[in-house]
Amino acid sequence: MRILFQGDSITDAGRDYNNDGVLGRGYAHLVSAELGFKEPNEHVFINKGISGNRIVDLYARIKRDIINYKPDVMSILIGVNDVWHELSDSPNGVDADKFYKIYSMLIEEIKEALPNIKIMILEPFVLEACSTEANWEYFKVETKKRAEMAKKIAEKYSLPFIELQNGFDELSKQAPNSYWLGDGVHPTAMGHEYIKREWLKVYFAL
Repeated sequence: MRILFQGDSITDAGRDYNNDGVLGRGYAHLVSAELGFKEPNEHVFINKGISGNRIVDLYARIKRDIINYKPDVMSILIGVNDVWHELSDSPNGVDADKFYKIYSMLIEEIKEALPNIKIMILEPFVLEACSTEANWEYFKVETKKRAEMAKKIAEKYSLPFIELQNGFDELSKQAPNSYWLGDGVHPTAMGHEYIKREWLKVYFAL
């Protein structure tokens, strides 16, 4: 079974762009370790997350980095850069309505090309920490909008949706936000462990 992880830097997590077998240090690596141990030699794990990607960037590489790999299972975690990039000197974010529109196109074209694929949608998330605190209300409101759109996509196409924001909110009651998301966006090892656990719960229910 070919399992493909797709998304932005949270999925990328330092993977080797020249070696598909090096999955980075994030949840993709942790999933491959646990699932590969439980089900030896049954899976090929591929991480094609790219740091900085928005939904439009992921859509632009649909053929190269999704369809060409013919995965049996794929998970997608995207959305925070669609918010974050709007704060740059040359704003380049993707608003919630366009996010939904492009996400819909992405799923429809994947399902058309790979009718038997199983797709899991992960919820984008954010906490208040060094990279988000200066614009916290914006990050909180806008990331929630992208999360709601991601959930609508899952419902529209009857795909499993992996909720993450509420879990990170609860975890932040046990330790500082930066313990889980170092800068408010990128998970620490502990944050990736949480994502891995939620990922596997949904995977085993497929």
